[in-house]
Amino acid sequence: MSRTIFERIIDREIPASVVYEDDEFIAIRDIAPKAPVHVLVIPKKVSARVDEIQDEAEMGRLWLTATKVARSLLPDYRLVVNVGAGGGQEVFHTHVHILGGWEGKIPF
Repeated sequence: MSRTIFERIIDREIPASVVYEDDEFIAIRDIAPKAPVHVLVIPKKVSARVDEIQDEAEMGRLWLTATKVARSLLPDYRLVVNVGAGGGQEVFHTHVHILGGWEGKIPF
């Protein structure tokens, strides 16, 4: 199986606008944003889909990191996970979308 674009970003083979990083996660600005602020929180440990993560502590760290990054960027935000092609997932490496920055009501 070929490496995903996220693995190549984690390995610094492809540049990205990094907003957060620790030993387990990297958070980058989306290159095709769907909101004024659109950041992806990506685990460095590879799983194709979030529903493949079976360890509760690992799942908890993913959500805690996503909310920590979101709160550092925005007062209000939306967290989104697309699961599988039918669920809108385009890169098959687990990631959480942080969306926000709209004035007033969310446009969708």
